[in-house]
Amino acid sequence: MSEILNTLMQDARIWQGHRHIHTGQPSEPTGYQALDNQLGGIGWPRGALSECLLDVPGIGELQLMLPLMQRLSHGGKTVFWLNPPHTPYAPALAREGVNMDQVVLINTAEDGDFLWTLENCLRSPVTGLVMAWPGKLAAREIRRLQLAAEAGSNVCVLFRERRYAEQNSPAALRLELAPGDQQDLKVNVLKRRGSWPGQCCSLAMKHRADLAFQEAPRVVQGPWSGRAG
Repeated sequence: MSEILNTLMQDARIWQGHRHIHTGQPSEPTGYQALDNQLGGIGWPRGALSECLLDVPGIGELQLMLPLMQRLSHGGKTVFWLNPPHTPYAPALAREGVNMDQVVLINTAEDGDFLWTLENCLRSPVTGLVMAWPGKLAAREIRRLQLAAEAGSNVCVLFRERRYAEQNSPAALRLELAPGDQQDLKVNVLKRRGSWPGQCCSLAMKHRADLAFQEAPRVVQGPWSGRAG
C-alpha cells in the first residue's frame, strides 16, 4: 500500500497544497520570464489544453503568444488561428518575426465544424500551435479536445470569455488576463498542473491590438507570403 501511495504522490496530476511539484510534462517557454517564473518554469504545456480567459479581445493576448509564434513558425511548425474575432494583420506579424508561410487562418460557420476542425488541427503532425476562439463549450467537448491535444503533443490555447472561469475544465493551464496600466497585461494563474493557483504577474506589452484589427471573413486564408509591405 505504501508503494502505491508513494507513486501517487509523485504524480503531477495529484494536487498537493503544501508544495510545488515539478513535472516532466513537455512544454514550451512563454517567452516572458516573469510568467515562466510563476508557472514553475513549465510554460505552455504541450499535449494539453491551455485557456486564456478575458473580457474583451485586444488587451495584449496576441502579444502574449508572439514569442511562441515566432519560435514555432521558424521551426517549420504550422500556427493555426481558428475563428479569431478579427483577421490577423499579416504585415505586423511579419515585422515581429513570425514566418507567415507557416500561419493559417480558418473560420467556421457551425459549432460542429469548429470542433471537427480543431480536433484535426490538434492531431496533425505539422501543427506547432493552435489558437482558437470557441463559443460555449460543454464539458464533454472540452474532454474531447483534451484527448486530441494529447494525441498531437502540440500547444493549444483557447481564448474564452472570463465568465467561464467558474466552469470546471480539464485544461492543464488556465490564465485570467486583464489590461493593466499603460501597456501592461495582468496575468492571474487560475490553474496549473502540479501546483496551487493564485500566482500573478504583470507583463509589459509593446502593443496590444495592432496585430489583429480587421473584420474576419468566413473563409480559409493562408499561408500568407512572408513579404510584408
